[in-house]
Amino acid sequence: MSSAASTAHSLAEVIERELRARGSSVRAAKDQAYLKSELVHYGVGVPDTRAVVRSALHTAELDHEVLVELAEALWNPAPIGIDAPVFDLRSAATMVITQAQDHLGAGDSDFLERLLRQARTWALVDPLAGDVVGPLAEYDLEFDPVLERWSGDEDFWIRRSALLAHLKPLQEGRGDFERFTRFADAMLEEKEFFIRKAIGWVLRETARTRPDMVFEWMLPRAHRASGVTMREVVKHLSPEQRDALLAAKGTSRSRAGSR
Repeated sequence: MSSAASTAHSLAEVIERELRARGSSVRAAKDQAYLKSELVHYGVGVPDTRAVVRSALHTAELDHEVLVELAEALWNPAPIGIDAPVFDLRSAATMVITQAQDHLGAGDSDFLERLLRQARTWALVDPLAGDVVGPLAEYDLEFDPVLERWSGDEDFWIRRSALLAHLKPLQEGRGDFERFTRFADAMLEEKEFFIRKAIGWVLRETARTRPDMVFEWMLPRAHRASGVTMREVVKHLSPEQRDALLAAKGTSRSRAGSR
């Protein structure tokens, strides 16, 4: 075993032991039911998981190799003696990656994509896409073809990731609105709830700082948007903009129904 793997596995064992100690069987059952999860659950809340990760990494010297080895050991924990994937360990892996993302770049897109494909739940996909891929893609142009490919992927979790990668930059008044809206426009009429919600979520957060831009893009497309998307979009728009969008959607439905 390499030095990096040995260090990573030692850290993973510490994190696993602490999470197991903080777990609750009652919470585990509730979380598993809520997420419709097939993974093992220890029943640890997000704040406790974050505290465990922060403590474990406080004095650790992470480089790229140790980071990837640690995330792998938490994601698929057979190397540290755990027989099946554990949701809480995968959640910890996303936090490790988020905290140490400065060590990652476009060369790690295959690694991140594999985790996203295996995640199968918004509770893991969203932090990986929004908190890791998004910030990395904003400053590394080599992510551009990756996001383009993801936007047309057959897996809706990967398409959702392509959308949510734009969330933080747009939320903070930056970001590539043209690319996001191009992706969103192609997915606007999808039936999948998690796609509809993601489009609305990103537009809602963009509207916090640029409501007019969101309104102008949405108005000619209101008739195509789902109720799930529209309910998110209008939250930070002016009453007049909200009424105009809802009227455009309602008018279009009325005309469609009269044909």
